[in-house]
Amino acid sequence: VIEFFSYGCPHCGELEPFLQGWIKTIPADVAFRRIPVMFQDRWVPLAKIYYTLDALGEEARLSTGVFSALHGKGMSLWQDKTFFDWAASQGLDRKKVEDMYNSFGISGKVNRARLAAQAYQVQSVPLLVVDGKYVTNKVSSHGAMPVVIDALVAKARAERPKG
Repeated sequence: VIEFFSYGCPHCGELEPFLQGWIKTIPADVAFRRIPVMFQDRWVPLAKIYYTLDALGEEARLSTGVFSALHGKGMSLWQDKTFFDWAASQGLDRKKVEDMYNSFGISGKVNRARLAAQAYQVQSVPLLVVDGKYVTNKVSSHGAMPVVIDALVAKARAERPKG
């Protein structure tokens, strides 16, 4: 399961609590990963924030806080200094965060994310892809998304060869 998202997308932020609940129940044969999209210039640093937090092992702990800082508190985390200050306020080592954020590795991940979004022809977020072929972003409510994901996972399982 791949979630194409952006911290800059308020709908992604609204989906987050439901997705976090689903992530806690992922079956052993299901992998989940996120790929940030960059539909506008200020979303590029937000993609770097995602990959920085992921590389530092802090994404699970802080993603909800990133959404809250951006959408709830109106913080401009796409500005490097604001993000570094925020990260430090969350208990992270500012120098480690800056070094990771500005690293070649993070730049490479951002570039690969752009290519993945192009390959999947992502036009809107949040967008979830199951088994590389089932794509969904149209649900009656964000709370319905986990049920839809589970149904698509079951469908993908049923199509796999037995044995």
